[in-house]
Amino acid sequence: MKSLKIFFLLSMIPLFALGQKKQNLSVIAYYMGDDKQIDEFDPFKLTHIIFSFCHLKEGKLSVDTPKDSLAIKRLVSLKHKNPDLKIMLSLGGWGGCEPCSEVFSIAEKRAAFAKSVKEVNNYFKTDGLDLDWEYPAIEGYPQHLYQKGDKENFTALVVLLRKELGTKIELSFAAGGFQKYLDESVEWEKVMPLVNRVNIMSYDLVNGYSKVTGHHTPLFSTNTTEESTDRAVDYLLKLGIPANKLVIGAAFYTRVWKEVSNVNNGLYQSGIASNGINFKDYETTFTKEKGWNYFWDEKAKAPYWYNEKEKLFATGDDIASVKEKTNYVIEKKLGGIMFWELTLDKKQNGMVDAIDNLKKSR
Repeated sequence: MKSLKIFFLLSMIPLFALGQKKQNLSVIAYYMGDDKQIDEFDPFKLTHIIFSFCHLKEGKLSVDTPKDSLAIKRLVSLKHKNPDLKIMLSLGGWGGCEPCSEVFSIAEKRAAFAKSVKEVNNYFKTDGLDLDWEYPAIEGYPQHLYQKGDKENFTALVVLLRKELGTKIELSFAAGGFQKYLDESVEWEKVMPLVNRVNIMSYDLVNGYSKVTGHHTPLFSTNTTEESTDRAVDYLLKLGIPANKLVIGAAFYTRVWKEVSNVNNGLYQSGIASNGINFKDYETTFTKEKGWNYFWDEKAKAPYWYNEKEKLFATGDDIASVKEKTNYVIEKKLGGIMFWELTLDKKQNGMVDAIDNLKKSR
């Protein structure tokens, strides 16, 4: 009887381990909503919610408004429902890190900022910080200061943050998914041992400055010069970055170009960047009645839409491409998938549901 019990316990180990592996796939939502919108989503389908954004004010991490404070407190309260959920704060964002290069170039100011991060985390009982500086050492938001020394200063900032926060508080950063950022913005070998993960912004790879259409969030490159999720992941893996610290990005929105000729269904054609469409509005926007046709690029594993009558082209993620990205994360044993941004999802049968269903099935 005793040997039978031991056999039973040993036979359960693989099942337990499999369950643990499923748990390790992070599903990370950036969130720009208020204290009420979060109730439209299931916190058990997420491992992390990153409140976006906090900013630098007088050299310290600042939660800007009472509305933001309420939102953060509401997010933290979700941990009563799901104790495994992590709530993090994000610094910066596109256009939100204007003083970063100057402030983080001075050792005393880096130290003051690191202390303020600990204080704010302690006050809100949040679980860490995501640095979203766009971008160290290379041009990001127009007219924002950037300088060569940002690369080393970013490393020094991460060193101080880890020292100040200890090992239990999480630390991550959002990284541009394009080659210039990968090459010039970060000292990867020095930074990655100190952070929990890097959230690769593998979207906006063609953007509002692009005068030629293309896939803005492709999983794979269709030619040797095209940016893609896989290209960024492959680059970092070849540097020796652990796979489980790499998180890839999905976009819950499209980018749209106008005045696009009906050649190749609008893909890789000249055009003028216009306003995009949020995923929750796809079904009412990209309709046959309105002149839209849907296309799938089998090589890029990415969708696109073209409206011949209006000469409009759209690119973004959809359910099919998000499933491809989730499977890619599982197969490559990456750390997880993140996305911009939760409130752009549908309340039911949306992107998060697609990710969660795949996560549970593997």
